[in-house]
Parts: sequence; C-alpha cells; structure tokens
Amino acid sequence: MAGRRKWSQEVTESSDALDLEQSVFTQDDPKAIAASLKRSAEHSKRRKSAPYRSAMSMLTFYINRAGKGLSAARRRKLELAKDELRKLFHRKPRQGGAS
Repeated sequence: MAGRRKWSQEVTESSDALDLEQSVFTQDDPKAIAASLKRSAEHSKRRKSAPYRSAMSMLTFYINRAGKGLSAARRRKLELAKDELRKLFHRKPRQGGAS
C-alpha cells in the first residue's frame, strides 16, 4: 500500500481542473502560490470554469484534502494565499476570520 497514490493526488495531477506548476503548494510565499495559481488558471486548457473560480477551487481542494497533515504554519500560508488570490483577481477580501 505504501506505493499507492492517493486519489486526491491523482485529481490534482490529472483532473480537468488546472495544469499546475510543479510544487505550487509547497512554496513558502503566499503571494508566489497565488501568482502561480493565477498563471495556471489563465493559461490552462483543462479548466471548466472562470480562472478565479478554478484557482480558488484548486487551492481549497488542496487544503481540504491535506487536512490533518498540514501544520498550523502551512495551513496559515495557504489561507493567506487565498487572500492574495482574491487581490490578484480584484475580488473583495474575505469577511471575518475564516475562509
């Protein structure tokens, strides 16, 4: 079982969501994560919805699938990447404390 890939990894790599840049979710800078997702969403031939929606969906999917495996610091950086993504797409900032 150790060699089996998780279904979430399969979805991230081969679904009709986005063509992601390698290691996008492991970057330390939330702005870099958001910029990479924006580039991927705008250039992907595989996405089925608007670029903003596709990028945010992929980021949320990754956070939800990683779940308990994410450290508090990593989760915080990914949540900050959501805020940066909103800025890049000229969307309103989130309301309240949760994304």
